[in-house]
Amino acid sequence: MRVLFSSLALAAGLAVAAAVPAQAQTRVTYKSAKSTSSYYQMAVQIAEAMKEGSNGGIVVTVEESQGSVQNVMETKARGGDYVFTTPPVLVRLAQGGKAMFEGKSDPKFNEIRALFPIPSLTMHFVMSANSGATTFSDLEGKTILLGKGSFGAREGEKYLKLFGLEGKVDLAEIELSNAVPALKNGQIDGFVTAGSWPAPNVIEAAASTGVAVLSLSDDQIKQTKRTKLVIPAGTYTGQSSDINTTSLPVVAYTTTAMSDDTAYQLTKTYWEQKAKMGAGAAWWNGVDEGLMSNITGKIHPGAAKYYKEAGIALTDAQQ
Repeated sequence: MRVLFSSLALAAGLAVAAAVPAQAQTRVTYKSAKSTSSYYQMAVQIAEAMKEGSNGGIVVTVEESQGSVQNVMETKARGGDYVFTTPPVLVRLAQGGKAMFEGKSDPKFNEIRALFPIPSLTMHFVMSANSGATTFSDLEGKTILLGKGSFGAREGEKYLKLFGLEGKVDLAEIELSNAVPALKNGQIDGFVTAGSWPAPNVIEAAASTGVAVLSLSDDQIKQTKRTKLVIPAGTYTGQSSDINTTSLPVVAYTTTAMSDDTAYQLTKTYWEQKAKMGAGAAWWNGVDEGLMSNITGKIHPGAAKYYKEAGIALTDAQQ
């Protein structure tokens, strides 16, 4: 009789356990950048923050990417679990079938929706203290490292032309990864880099050598046709005043194939975990509600629900 009772109790327990569903997990693929870039590191940090902030309910798999154009193009074949990063301007070009997307249009590009901003690509013109250069006019005759093939290199070259310095500076044939040692040993007077701020290579240069990060005037910023960004005083060693520079906004996107609930949970968890991420990596501290204005296209309805709850106003164009 006791054996029969025990068997019945065990069967009842198993039936109850079977009736209680396991905690549902939301699985997301996050397509970011090259594994050697700061944006890949950010993706890993977001994945960890999502897992912690959701108590394991959101599982993010980070995928390496060869660049933002690839990230946008892959929306053609991806489903509702796809999140990717790119500057808003590329989404606009894709939806219009322009520039690098000419002849490659796809209806799915019109289904791209924003979730949240991440740190912007920020231009830094870094000059050694020994060079004496504190303005762009001081760059004439100086040796500058632009690097090759990167956004920062292309942008730096553009600015030299815009500000009348083409052919008036010596361009160093050194890899950007060697910028700080080259600055320290006097091979170069300065270097140009673009990345999230505070930038690790600028932190190292400022702490070990002493540098001036050049500010752009409002007129110069207007000429670049980029977004103004202010790096607060004290960000880098020896920086006593704000630095006015330019940036290329970067945003995390998905498509309308993602459910409203998933988009809501991702967005809510991101903002709630951002301060904690900032304690571990300072570049997150440059992200605030002010960057929402950089989102020029539509925001996913699920994300919009969170912003409404949080009291963050959205424009008509974003809704």
